[in-house]
Amino acid sequence: MSPRPYRFGQRQTAVEQTRARIVAAARALLAAPDGFSGFTIDAVAGQAGVARMTVYNQFGSKMGLLEALFDDLAARGLVARLRAAFGRPEPGEALDEVIAAFGGFWHSDRVVIRRIRGLAAIDADFEQAVRARDERRREALRTVLGRFAEKYGQPPPGARDEVTDVLHTLTSFETFDNLAGTTRSPEEVVPLVCRLTRAVLRPDDGASASTVGGIRSRSRPKPCT
Repeated sequence: MSPRPYRFGQRQTAVEQTRARIVAAARALLAAPDGFSGFTIDAVAGQAGVARMTVYNQFGSKMGLLEALFDDLAARGLVARLRAAFGRPEPGEALDEVIAAFGGFWHSDRVVIRRIRGLAAIDADFEQAVRARDERRREALRTVLGRFAEKYGQPPPGARDEVTDVLHTLTSFETFDNLAGTTRSPEEVVPLVCRLTRAVLRPDDGASASTVGGIRSRSRPKPCT
């Protein structure tokens, strides 16, 4: 039997290990006290113990490295929770689960995410990567609102973009970070954001009523946890 498949497998494993080490190095640099000023391709390569060209060979550019870092952060729970959220048959429950998923994600690596978003204000690559991820969140919210519209007729087509913008703001890292401050946990912040989104979707909702755009729901969403 030819040893080539075995050797190819070894090489592939080594490539994957190097790639994971570089991503871990990028995350570690962003978590460091000088994360804003210390994040460069050279610094990442040094932290990972590889040559600068190895980083480019693996990821193509700083943008490619950032995408891989974002994928790694999201794979730690966000993707699975969003998949479960969209499996909820009731739109209100699905929205609550989407909010909870992002609340947990924002908390999972809060310092790194804060620095990534801070660097987006001064670095074009970071700005592009963050904007692309934010648009994915916007589309997830738009999908849930589409389910509201299909089931309840609300929000109306003319208001859907505006409502999406509001929900996008309420579920952003910046909103979570400000509401959490130094004392609140995700278990405290997520229900607050859920209540705010319900106020947007059901402005005339009473304390015990469950309505969507003034239409009474057949199934009351469970409280966010």
